[in-house]
Amino acid sequence: MDWSETVSRSRRAATRRAFRRRVEEQARSLRATLKTGEFKGGFRLGLELEGYAVDGDGRLAAAPEAAVSSVCEPELGRHNAEINTPVTGFDAAGVVRQADELTERITAVREAFAARDRRFVTDGIWVIGSSEGAVAYLSATETKCGTEVPANLSPEARYYALDADITADGPVELDLPGCRRAFQSILVESLAASIQVHLQPPTSEYARYFNAALRTVGPVVALAANAPFLPPELYTDADAETVMTAGVELRIPVFESMNVRSPGKVRFPRDIESPTDAVDRIVDDRLCAPHLREWLADAPRGGFEADHWEFLHKQGTCWRWVRPVFGPEGPRIEYRPLAAQPTAADVVGLQLLVAGLIHGAVTTDHPLIGLPWRAARESLYAASRDGFEADLAWVTRDGERTDDPAAVYPDLFALARVGLRDRGLAAARIDSLLDPIERRWTTRTTPATWKRDRVRARLDSGDDLATAVTGMQREYIRRAETGEPFADWIE
Repeated sequence: MDWSETVSRSRRAATRRAFRRRVEEQARSLRATLKTGEFKGGFRLGLELEGYAVDGDGRLAAAPEAAVSSVCEPELGRHNAEINTPVTGFDAAGVVRQADELTERITAVREAFAARDRRFVTDGIWVIGSSEGAVAYLSATETKCGTEVPANLSPEARYYALDADITADGPVELDLPGCRRAFQSILVESLAASIQVHLQPPTSEYARYFNAALRTVGPVVALAANAPFLPPELYTDADAETVMTAGVELRIPVFESMNVRSPGKVRFPRDIESPTDAVDRIVDDRLCAPHLREWLADAPRGGFEADHWEFLHKQGTCWRWVRPVFGPEGPRIEYRPLAAQPTAADVVGLQLLVAGLIHGAVTTDHPLIGLPWRAARESLYAASRDGFEADLAWVTRDGERTDDPAAVYPDLFALARVGLRDRGLAAARIDSLLDPIERRWTTRTTPATWKRDRVRARLDSGDDLATAVTGMQREYIRRAETGEPFADWIE
């Protein structure tokens, strides 16, 4: 079946009925397995890292198809690529393997790209457009099988189906300080790239870990901020001061632009009371681009994935900033609000900070777990706007409510250390892993503030906004390619 037939079938009422029925049946199976305790559970780690391809001059370019098919995975745009580390135990040996595998895979992708005159960049948002320009790239269409489709969308049926479904009721709109634009496709979301940390706790403790994760998001987003600019061509109001103060993590509103219809699929999730709530959340999520297993020639023939194929497909479009993800060992937490980072050390540092922080909060019964949900949600959006200057909701180990970063971060890093020690990591190893991230706090400098400082210096030297942002980005790419952790860039 070609992609056009897949898109057509996904929009039929009969397909939607069959898909819903199967999701409900598979959900019943999962609930039963959860209630009988058949999932093995246990502590595990994993990671997804997104990036994009540029040419030798730093301009956006298509990722080499041969490389994508051999050393990484495709993502939404033709320029995108994704690296996945294998699932490991959340213990000393597993942490070593996570770091080694990520470093090896980044190196392999960069070498494969370089062999085809491309460079692989891990960053929050690309800001140097392709040779035809950012607006033209995001807006370009072509006719396939008599249908007009986004020319730069990865040519896979699932992406065409998503695009048709999400834009059926209207365009995707960017409404940010200095930028108000409408796009006819979901390709605008490919501006952004992320880290997705996977943490699997024991299934019996899943709800506590999930709810604890929500309370950590604001301060961690402020540490990871790496997306203060859009491609300059996208700004409709080119006032430099407006652009300079638009936010430190624009990836958050860029991804939420996918909320064309209500209820929005990209949002901060509510607490859960049990693992079965996680199943219900996926079942109840608004249906988007349904797909049936038999449409795939290479669909799995047996095992967990085959038995729950439609449910797993539906969970793939349940886009929450923290979301439940089911696999053969049980449910895990996918922590999604973090922008991609410059180097492997930065990525691993954030992965272990998140895992240690969540585990530390639960294993010590830290008062942070009692932070009101609304305060945690507001902290995320405050962090995306103002970074370290935001009111970051927190509860200290003494039970005191605070929004002062000077009180938040010492407690946050101490709690992460407790969590990592409890999983068997030695103190020296913990310090080496967290150091690249902790120095962001001690120097009050994140990749986003570094980018702003560089652009500000160029503006003060007489550059216009487009030249300043482009010059900053080329410096970012050069420094990231050295592999030196971001903290070592700070002068």
